[in-house]
Amino acid sequence: MKPVIALVGRPNVGKSTLFNRLTGTRDAIVADFAGLTRDRHYGNGHLGKREYIVIDTGGFEPDAGEGIYREMAKQTRQAVAESDVVLFVVDARAGLSAQDHEIAQYLRRLGKPTILVANKAEGMTQGVQLAEFFELGLGEVLPVSSAHGQGVRGMLESALNAVPGFSEGDEEEVEPAEGVIRLAVAGRPNVGKSTLINAWLGEERLVAFDLPGTTRDAISVPFERDGQKFELIDTAGLRRKGRVFEAIEKFSVVKTLQAIESAHVVLLLLDATQGVTDQDAHIAGYILESGRAVVLAINKWDAVDSYQREQIERQIETRLAFLKFATLHLISARKRQGLGPVWKSIVRAQASAMRKMPTPMLTRLLQEAVAFQAPQKVGMYRPKMRYAHQGGMNPPVIVIHGNSLEHVPDAYKRFLEGRFRKAFDLVGTPLRIEFKTSDNPYKE
Repeated sequence: MKPVIALVGRPNVGKSTLFNRLTGTRDAIVADFAGLTRDRHYGNGHLGKREYIVIDTGGFEPDAGEGIYREMAKQTRQAVAESDVVLFVVDARAGLSAQDHEIAQYLRRLGKPTILVANKAEGMTQGVQLAEFFELGLGEVLPVSSAHGQGVRGMLESALNAVPGFSEGDEEEVEPAEGVIRLAVAGRPNVGKSTLINAWLGEERLVAFDLPGTTRDAISVPFERDGQKFELIDTAGLRRKGRVFEAIEKFSVVKTLQAIESAHVVLLLLDATQGVTDQDAHIAGYILESGRAVVLAINKWDAVDSYQREQIERQIETRLAFLKFATLHLISARKRQGLGPVWKSIVRAQASAMRKMPTPMLTRLLQEAVAFQAPQKVGMYRPKMRYAHQGGMNPPVIVIHGNSLEHVPDAYKRFLEGRFRKAFDLVGTPLRIEFKTSDNPYKE
């Protein structure tokens, strides 16, 4: 088993920067703001052949009374419970604080292997400047600079050596994950994305709070259902550009867009109590531009009456008409209603996005479509389509070769798309059709 390392500390001591350093990624948002991370964030790393799992946590307040800070503290406690060793990160430049004493007292009570890490210690020595941290009663202080990488390797070796029963020969050969469907849950703030993932997992894995913008990072959670492995990605809610005032939210938007691009399937979650807004249409448009397979779900369906339901159905027909290929589900994440069929649509959308389309079959379908209805003549040009082949997957791309194809109207392109979709049962994925006109060797 790979050892699990939890990063714990008060806000803005550099835990996310250290997380990125230990995982060799930029998965955690890093900025000069306190309270940026809120959920548990998992990542994989290795030191030579020794592999490990790192958990990034939000700023820890052990005695947080209520609100979002209590939920963040709950996430940190869960991370500590799951870990084999804790890296207690303090700020070497800001010095010791009362909150550091509270966290140290909590960790001492647990009795879990803990290493005290003084971050932001570039240019500092282990002398007088770090002496005050010995007051915490956690033993030796390891000075590091997560931003510059100084002292990180030695700290990591100490952490791995502190794991009970773990030695260099305990690593397992980890094969790359195959057949894993990356599912991103996207939508506006406060539509219930974290609540939905918690309902699927059967635990309060993510902070779900009645406050728009609670989730700020793109949080990845492994999950398995009916033998199929998934990677669930909870994203930050996307606001309109004019409403993104905080720099923190600008980082979150970037992370959300990156999560959509890296996903195989995107579940676009709508709020039944708010209807289909312009921002929902913008998010749907971005998903379509990214070429990702998509499933639509209207959350809080139990909270609206029959009149509101009719209005939402009309709004979907008008504002999201370009997503007619996507399956629509009516759900209640809080009451766990209608969640089962969503999985079938997700798997079906992924299968459609990766569908292989043989060239002979594509060419035959193209010829049948032209025989049924040929493209109209434009001026002195009549497009002639000769053959078709597949040009890519996720999303599927069909390349059609012929003459004068630049004059094919959009209406005829949609006609071809409909016939290809029906023949290959493409549901939940965009389909792109590209035309390539042959050069005339005698045009000179």
